[in-house]
Amino acid sequence: MADKTLHITNGTALTDYLKKINFEGDLLTWHEMLCEGPTFKQIDTPQFFEARKTFLEELYNLEYDEDSIKNEFDKLNDVSNYSQIVLWFEYDLFCHINLIAAISLIKQKGIKLPLYLVCSGRIEGEKELKSLNKLTEKQLLIHYDDKIHLDVDDVATAQKAWRIYCENDHNLLKELIVRPSNFKYLSNCLKAHLRRFPDTRSGLNTLEYNTLVLIKEHDIKSRHHLLGYCLHYQGYYGFGDLQLIRMIDRLELFYDETEDTLTLNRNGYLALEHQKNFSKKIETNFQFGGVNKADFQYDKKENKLIQSI
Repeated sequence: MADKTLHITNGTALTDYLKKINFEGDLLTWHEMLCEGPTFKQIDTPQFFEARKTFLEELYNLEYDEDSIKNEFDKLNDVSNYSQIVLWFEYDLFCHINLIAAISLIKQKGIKLPLYLVCSGRIEGEKELKSLNKLTEKQLLIHYDDKIHLDVDDVATAQKAWRIYCENDHNLLKELIVRPSNFKYLSNCLKAHLRRFPDTRSGLNTLEYNTLVLIKEHDIKSRHHLLGYCLHYQGYYGFGDLQLIRMIDRLELFYDETEDTLTLNRNGYLALEHQKNFSKKIETNFQFGGVNKADFQYDKKENKLIQSI
């Protein structure tokens, strides 16, 4: 019987790390960032690749290497040599959307191997949440030894989350927020996702609002300086430079900029005080899976999305 492991990593950095320490097993690298842009329930299809290519090339001016992504997905076409699949994904929303997609792809290909999850986040004795590639080799090996077996209910939860994400009613994710599972950070990630929609009071989502708070409370010298704060204080989002730079640029309506400082302007204070809704003045025409950000707002009192008027 095969006794070999297929490891699915959350990106090139972790793949390189595992190679560096000569980790046993074969590696499949997940290159996508499905927390942004259009998605479809069926992955590894021409429709999926075309939509992702168009989105990433138009919005971020990134070359979408379809062949590389397909080559990685193709490693799942024949898993007869493996006894298990280990998924390496982190605590944040960026990783968790990719995680539920990876599990869904595995099931779409009819694979019945045991699934295990290695998920980093809180480390005993440390204040900061940590990504997998920031762990020491010893910490990484402990995480692997403590990997979590995903049972049939966990797999069903991941598949359901992916289906809902690809559809147009993300309020249905609320049921999964309170559903027990072995996904330690899924609840926090789904809450963070719902708060990516514009707040009914200010028209800003939670991350945008908190960015204005950072400008107010810190001596910010430049957009690049602000980027460093955003990367550090973003909580469960896990976004990279490109995503946060785009957000900072989108918020320029709310701050004044000189050669050596960023300061909130009147719009910034009005937004922070919930005195005006700016949703029509900043870009909200943006796709999260099957939903357009402009079509819904987040109502904090009701803790749900409501349709934009």
